[in-house]
Amino acid sequence: MAIEIFVLILFGTLFLLLIIFNVVEPAYLFLFNKPLYIHWYPFSKKLNAGQRQILVNEFPFYNRLSQKKKTYFEHRISKFFANYQFIGKEIVITEQMQMLVAGTYVMLTFGMRKYLVNLFNKIIIYPSNYFSTVNREYHKGEFNPKMKAIVFSWEDFLLGHATTTDNVNLGLHEFSHVLHFHCLKSNDASAIVFFDKFNEVIKYYSDPILNIELIRKNYFRLYAYENQFEFLSVILEHFFETPRIFKKSHPELYAHVSAMINFKDE
Repeated sequence: MAIEIFVLILFGTLFLLLIIFNVVEPAYLFLFNKPLYIHWYPFSKKLNAGQRQILVNEFPFYNRLSQKKKTYFEHRISKFFANYQFIGKEIVITEQMQMLVAGTYVMLTFGMRKYLVNLFNKIIIYPSNYFSTVNREYHKGEFNPKMKAIVFSWEDFLLGHATTTDNVNLGLHEFSHVLHFHCLKSNDASAIVFFDKFNEVIKYYSDPILNIELIRKNYFRLYAYENQFEFLSVILEHFFETPRIFKKSHPELYAHVSAMINFKDE
């Protein structure tokens, strides 16, 4: 009898989950343009005191979170470490380096339910700019889908992280490329929202009238207009580094970007 009850409960739970994900969530997405839920971690992982202190010292984003959301942020950091390998090229990988890289990624994807993607499995770090085999040139950073790698010059990553008002952040820039590629190919709830709003965001690049207005205001650096991939990465750098100026200069575009990554400032 006990086994029969357990089986009934199990099947009932599975049936309920099917209804939630196939009926309730699509309707919720349609009405509110965001996933039904973002964070649910039955066995939440914690950071040690030293790792937590790095977040406190280095990420104002983390400090603005509620206590509950700080535990979510820390859990995602732990999962990042479990899923991605750090490789140092002529440089020793330290815990500080790992925390800064992981924290940047988690900050960018914090409003998305599916945040661990399989487009990369390693982070390769060089001391400074390095020779890339992709185009035979020296790079500061890149996303290499064939190698399933994110590559950073640590000198430039650190400069982008430390200088928070110049709208140049190598970590955010390269991880934005990953997020872009993932959401163009995936059909999870967060990717659907991202793709829907991305179509609104990219109009500011492709529509001549909107594009001219952006250039006239001279808020985004010129590299944004190289192509749609760089456009997205550059505006996300601006979004996180100077959000108040962004919102004041381009309120509609800011709202689209906010909805695209389901970002809610604490």
